[in-house]
Amino acid sequence: MTAMEKVKELVESNGLVVFSKTWCSYCIRVRDLFNEIGAKGKFVQLDEEEDGEDMQFALLEWTGQRTVPNVFIGGEHVGGCDDTVRKHRREELIPMLESAGVLEPRKE
Repeated sequence: MTAMEKVKELVESNGLVVFSKTWCSYCIRVRDLFNEIGAKGKFVQLDEEEDGEDMQFALLEWTGQRTVPNVFIGGEHVGGCDDTVRKHRREELIPMLESAGVLEPRKE
């Protein structure tokens, strides 16, 4: 399986995927945000993956984004930390997470 195939398979089979690095403060901020919200997803630590560098280049080719975190919700590319936080501030993030099935619907 190529790195591109692996990346696409992860995105297709998980409602929330964050391609991340263990030492990255922006990645930690996004992880903490999703934990605070209660979203359950797959965090792929590229610095711990044998083919992590190849996966990061595949993400660049696919999305145009080289940096981490690289966030996907419901198969849709959200972007990085600033993009994710911006969606949350605009109250767009939680509906996306609910739609992707990685967050329990809010009780009104």
